[in-house]
Amino acid sequence: MGRAFEFRKARKLKRWSAMSKAFTRIGKDIVMAVKEGGPDPDTNSRLRAVIQNAKSVNMPKDNIERAIKRASDKSQGDFKEVLFEGYAPHGIAILIETATDNNTRTVANIRSYFNKCNGSLGTSGSVEFMFDHTCNFRIPAEGIDLEELELDMIDFGVEEVFEDEDGIMIYAPFESFGAIQKELESREIEILSSGFERIPQVTKELSAEEAEDVEKLLEKIEEDDDVQNVYHTMKE
Repeated sequence: MGRAFEFRKARKLKRWSAMSKAFTRIGKDIVMAVKEGGPDPDTNSRLRAVIQNAKSVNMPKDNIERAIKRASDKSQGDFKEVLFEGYAPHGIAILIETATDNNTRTVANIRSYFNKCNGSLGTSGSVEFMFDHTCNFRIPAEGIDLEELELDMIDFGVEEVFEDEDGIMIYAPFESFGAIQKELESREIEILSSGFERIPQVTKELSAEEAEDVEKLLEKIEEDDDVQNVYHTMKE
């Protein structure tokens, strides 16, 4: 198994505990997808992907439809994706993906978390290079030959394919997302969920006390409503 498998296994132990947080994140994803490509999922591949993800966390259909309707309203504010980079205590690099309608507020909040927890907010590009930006797809395992699928999908950029209790996971570089989505749909393979992740190239092992220092900062960041995802280089 490769790095994507190990990374996913570690992160699965730390899934969002509150469904409301997952719904908030997906709601923002819907707004950004609709603003970018319109409200029709048949012609908006990004929106199709977000709707699949909404269904995978059991977001009610009414909630999805309301979010699309709200996003189509011209008075609805837009969310901007902003990346923050910095260091937690003990040299742990942190990468934070946010979706915000008020960048001034988000910058102030993120900076305060780092300051309160003895970390330091970095400049653009200071830690991003330490992570591989990947895309992933989850499809049903039933009726799929894993080796055959992997061989077929190499031409579309796929780097790692493995099976776990949630189905078959496909990982590839970020820029391969569109080609893989199109190929899976053309083969009529159901996409249960899809997304993007940043996998650390190297991780650092900490003592229990050191890890606790880092966790304090991660918890503060993850509680912020503007934060979509948090990645770090601490070994889990």
